[in-house]
Amino acid sequence: MGNYKKIWLVFLFLLFGSYLYSQTANPKQYKYLFTVAKDGSGDFNNIQDAINAMRAYPLAPITLYIKNGVYNEKIILPAENTDVSFIGESVDKTIIVFSDYSGLGKLTTFTSYTAKISGNRFRAENITFQNAAGPVGQALALYVDADKAVFKNCKFIGNQDTIFLSGESARQYFDNCYIEGTTDFIFGPSTAIFKNCTIHCKANSYITAANTTIGKKFGFVFIHCNISADSNVTKVYLGRPWRAYAKTVFIQCNLPLQIVPAGWSNWNNPENEKTVFYAEYNNAGKGSVTSHRVKWSHVLSDIEVKKYNEENIFSTLNTTAPEDKWYLIPANEKTIFSNN
Repeated sequence: MGNYKKIWLVFLFLLFGSYLYSQTANPKQYKYLFTVAKDGSGDFNNIQDAINAMRAYPLAPITLYIKNGVYNEKIILPAENTDVSFIGESVDKTIIVFSDYSGLGKLTTFTSYTAKISGNRFRAENITFQNAAGPVGQALALYVDADKAVFKNCKFIGNQDTIFLSGESARQYFDNCYIEGTTDFIFGPSTAIFKNCTIHCKANSYITAANTTIGKKFGFVFIHCNISADSNVTKVYLGRPWRAYAKTVFIQCNLPLQIVPAGWSNWNNPENEKTVFYAEYNNAGKGSVTSHRVKWSHVLSDIEVKKYNEENIFSTLNTTAPEDKWYLIPANEKTIFSNN
């Protein structure tokens, strides 16, 4: 009986080892390219169906090509779906849209999203994320708590709370994107860079509501962005603190006349003035004059602004691996849409 048990244990060990080997040493058995198309010409008609078909923690990056169409669906990319890219055919015609909002049934701000992205090292290009609920309160177009998430040439359409940058230790990068909204339409605790983006204000309100956690060096950083506003808008604040240690900086951005002279709000709590960090550097436009800014905001010096580069902002501690420049996307990368 003793020898039988030993033989059985050896068999189980070999079987389990073979299973692990097949999971890690044979990546070709899994699918890494998917196509979604409304006209039925792809692998799936719906984005969520494609996500559900993806392998968790894949052995190679997964790319989902999304053909032009209006995808009326609420999507979730779970945390275990890492290293996934969404590549749209064209930003104005590849649209993911839904109409949930806080107060609809049991929905809250944090469940009102059109798209929730939790898988680390996510990337999206040429896609519009839209919440079409209208001016009914909090209604997210995007909830992203993924770390090392990149959005390039994307649009985010909504009203209040358009983009929720969740994840206290998450980092996100927005390159050449368009973001519109009314109140606090860029908010959350993540560290995020917005570079060469257009930020469009649709109401007299606040652009940002950072919730930077205590001890973090950076929160939201806007670099070379163009801030614009509807013609009926007259009074816009650059930001207010969702929590006490909010950090938001605008660097070499164009600020319109609608930016109030004070620039920033303490959210009706003078104690926030002692802990927030709001700053500007070398901005242009009629709203960029800093002489009447609140006294507790800052104008960066030429030396201080040198810290505000991607490598420094996104650097992490407590890791033995060299930090890759994950926020850089090859300019000449070919896709199935390259020849269109």
